[in-house]
Amino acid sequence: MASYQESVTDNEFVDELIAETASINHVEVIENVIDTLEQDDSAMVSHPPEGGYLWKFKYGSVEVFVRLTGKSDEDTITVWSVVLKLPAKDEPKLMRHLLELNCSSTFEARFGIIEDQVVVISTRPLADLSPGEVSRLITIVATIADDNDEALQSEYGVA
Repeated sequence: MASYQESVTDNEFVDELIAETASINHVEVIENVIDTLEQDDSAMVSHPPEGGYLWKFKYGSVEVFVRLTGKSDEDTITVWSVVLKLPAKDEPKLMRHLLELNCSSTFEARFGIIEDQVVVISTRPLADLSPGEVSRLITIVATIADDNDEALQSEYGVA
């Protein structure tokens, strides 16, 4: 008995993926993810003067920000959360600790410094970005920030 197996060429598969990701409404996906994570009806959205969207919501003991610069493939999604204000006690030890965490436990996110604040941050272009990746980026940043903010503040925060 002969069997029939449909074969899809690589080009057809790529074209199908491109069509699928091109039709994604990133604003809707981001808002759905935030709805599942936010606490106490804390989610807010604004439209900064430079364009795009900026969301803020509470997750555990941190505030998480999501910035979408626009809707084209060249635009980006950036997710960040402040975990410690600088200056800090024993900054060389803190920096070493953050670098070690970057190597071992931050996945697609990383610790960094923005305007004298230690943040957990992740950024990615929208090209080929799936809803699952949006969810993962937001969840990773929120979880890592919430898991680390109190310990960092306790050990390195200025009293």
